Amino acid sequence: MTDTMAAPGAVLLQSTVRPGRRLRNVAATVWMWGALLVALIPLGAVIYYLVSKGIAVFNLSFLTEDIPASPRRTGGGMGPAVVGTLIITLTAAVMAIPTGILGAIYLHEYGAKGKLAAVTRFMADVMSGVPSIVMGLFIYATWVLVFGLSGFAGALALAALMLPIVIRSTEEMLRLVPNELREASYALGNSKWRTIVTVVLPAAMAGITSGAMLAVARAAGETAPLLFCVGVTSKVNWNVFSGANTALSAQIFANAQTPFAGAQERALGAAFTLVAIVFLLTVLARFISSRYSVKTR
Repeated sequence: MTDTMAAPGAVLLQSTVRPGRRLRNVAATVWMWGALLVALIPLGAVIYYLVSKGIAVFNLSFLTEDIPASPRRTGGGMGPAVVGTLIITLTAAVMAIPTGILGAIYLHEYGAKGKLAAVTRFMADVMSGVPSIVMGLFIYATWVLVFGLSGFAGALALAALMLPIVIRSTEEMLRLVPNELREASYALGNSKWRTIVTVVLPAAMAGITSGAMLAVARAAGETAPLLFCVGVTSKVNWNVFSGANTALSAQIFANAQTPFAGAQERALGAAFTLVAIVFLLTVLARFISSRYSVKTR
């Protein structure tokens, strides 16, 4: 009954729309689907190439064995690079995410339209546009030349790249929290800081988590800052504050440009491992966001 009534309505709607508008609608639809295909084809080609080539060398020993000292050697693994990527990225996240969230809270909840808030937003926008290699050179000049190469120096460079992403994404999520929630909390006698902690942040936590994970995923794949800050090592270094370290992105860069088959295989395996780590971080962000969204509703 409903379908038979809806069909004449759809026919009537189509007959009343001008041919020019229908043509523009079809053209826009074709253009959007075409743009999607243009974006998906190279992405699918890259993923297929990495999976088909990298999964051949990906196994438990590849994730745990040391990196061969000579690029001519075949076999070996990326254990030091996997450990270095995880501890350097984790250290950068520990520095950047809490600082970025606190900065966003000040910008939206306290600073509002003040001059300091305006300057902070401007500097965050400027930092988000700074090339990663410039950030690596800055950390090299200010930290590495004084204290030497270390995983912590690489974490500083990655944290500087993550910070503006966390600030801007968190501030946008705080803007989406209705003011009625804040006013209701104030009406119950809660102070401003308690309102932020117990009402505003839980309501925006899904978006904050997504923004933080996006920043972590970007930092995990950065190469240029690490080339100047962490050095080179073929052994696992668990001490992020002392001694040279390495990461998957740096090993991909170093091994992919050599003509030796063994090094190129390790580069493909490292690339597949890095893509898998970023994929898992993205899935984790979606899971956490959905859980917070359900709790908020």
